[in-house]
Amino acid sequence: MKTAISLPDDIFEKAERYARRAKMKRSQLYGEALAEYLARHSPDEVTEAMNRVVDALAARHALGRVEW
Repeated sequence: MKTAISLPDDIFEKAERYARRAKMKRSQLYGEALAEYLARHSPDEVTEAMNRVVDALAARHALGRVEW
């Protein structure tokens, strides 16, 4: 899929230098960078992490009320 984006000059230049050093096409660099960003900022991952914390806290609370 083709798309057009606007970037600040300094970011564009850094990306160009990196792509040349890594022997990557610019499209590949931008695609990989966007994929990594989306993976790190996935709402599903955040929700799952919060659910795990809430479940753990609920389990601790329940265990604290049980006589041993």
